[in-house]
Amino acid sequence: MRAVVARVTEASVTVEDAVVGAITEPGLLVLLGVHGEDTADQVTTMARKLHELRILRDEQSCATTGSPLLVVSQFTLYGDTRKGRRPSWTAAARPPEAERLVRDVVTELRHRGARVENGKFGAMMSVHSVNDGPFTVLVEV
Repeated sequence: MRAVVARVTEASVTVEDAVVGAITEPGLLVLLGVHGEDTADQVTTMARKLHELRILRDEQSCATTGSPLLVVSQFTLYGDTRKGRRPSWTAAARPPEAERLVRDVVTELRHRGARVENGKFGAMMSVHSVNDGPFTVLVEV
């Protein structure tokens, strides 16, 4: 599992002109990719890392501040561009499995007490964010 995590002052996801998920205060925008070999074992670790990641102001985390997270599925994080000009998506998990694991990460975050919004799996989404810093990191498990 791979996540690009950005510290934001606000973020939202729109699908067909309707906002499906938004955070309106400082928190984290999480673009989450699932690898074809990922299993439920990575879910708990990823959720813990995201919730406890100390990249908010004053080295705080969502766990300590109660700041929200906006999680957006992003299969393109496993695009392979080493050959040619067209990315290969063969490393990304198949949609049914990826959807389940992304949903499980969101569920695990909520189980930990996190406030979580999310996008709509498989939809053409418009993601808006106001980066804070900007501060963006890559998290892999």
